[in-house]
Amino acid sequence: MAGASLLMLLDDIAAILDDVAAMSKIAARKTAGVLGDDLALNAQQVSGVASERELPVVWAVAKGSFMNKLILVPAALLISAFMPWAITPLLMFGGLFLCFEGFEKIYHSYVHRKDKKSEISEKEIIQKSEQDIKAFEKKKVKGAIRTDFVLSAEIIAISLGVVAQSSLLSQFLTLSVIAIIMTVGVYGLVAGIVKIDDLGLYLTQRKGEGPLVAVWHKIGFGLLTSAPYLMKGLTIVGTIAMFMVGGGILTHGIHAISAQITNIALMVSDIAYLGGLLAALTPSLLNAIFGVIAGAIAVMTMTVITKLRS
Repeated sequence: MAGASLLMLLDDIAAILDDVAAMSKIAARKTAGVLGDDLALNAQQVSGVASERELPVVWAVAKGSFMNKLILVPAALLISAFMPWAITPLLMFGGLFLCFEGFEKIYHSYVHRKDKKSEISEKEIIQKSEQDIKAFEKKKVKGAIRTDFVLSAEIIAISLGVVAQSSLLSQFLTLSVIAIIMTVGVYGLVAGIVKIDDLGLYLTQRKGEGPLVAVWHKIGFGLLTSAPYLMKGLTIVGTIAMFMVGGGILTHGIHAISAQITNIALMVSDIAYLGGLLAALTPSLLNAIFGVIAGAIAVMTMTVITKLRS
């Protein structure tokens, strides 16, 4: 009897794991878009950090991301079980926060262009004492973890939608698998991106003769030349991603706007030759525009509130 019970238990465990694997694949496909935005946002968050401190900063943000998911996974299960109506409002609040942060970056960039002293403030911070460098890094890490919290919440919410009809154990295991895979994947790639310039330097310093060494040198110089442009590009892409993700969360939460965006996408799909491409791009473009407008309103509101308080 004991042997039969053990075999039944092992069979149940195998069935659960099989379900978890299948649902994890579906959830991973559905969250792939957010994963790309998460990668762009977190890669640009370490810009301005000294080269030798890039990996420690990435590791600090990765640990913060794991903590975010340790909070979000149980919270998502509890909210889904007892307050499912609260998921959409909470996500919309997170989406508005992303739009706010995105527009705030643009606003401060504009202000700093007008003020040359502000424009070099980060460089001055990096050149100051060790205490100032730590404060600068701490600010970067806090900002990255804050942004990661919103994106992680969306990943967990999308994954929860995939496993909503499954048992509580299957939900917990699937969300845990997705949380671990996404965190390791994103921050592993971020670590690789921020060290591209170091790889380029290593390749240019390889010793020896022959065509193969010359090829390595050319690749190294190419990586060194492209690394600054890649980081600048990721900064731009990361800011756009804030509006796309944040605006997308907001529009999905407002049925009337979401329906209008769907109708517009269907309309442009009838255009000859480019209809399919335009239909795919239109929702993202409209979500980004909505995100910019929402972010501008949020920044103006916070500015007025801050002035009134002071």
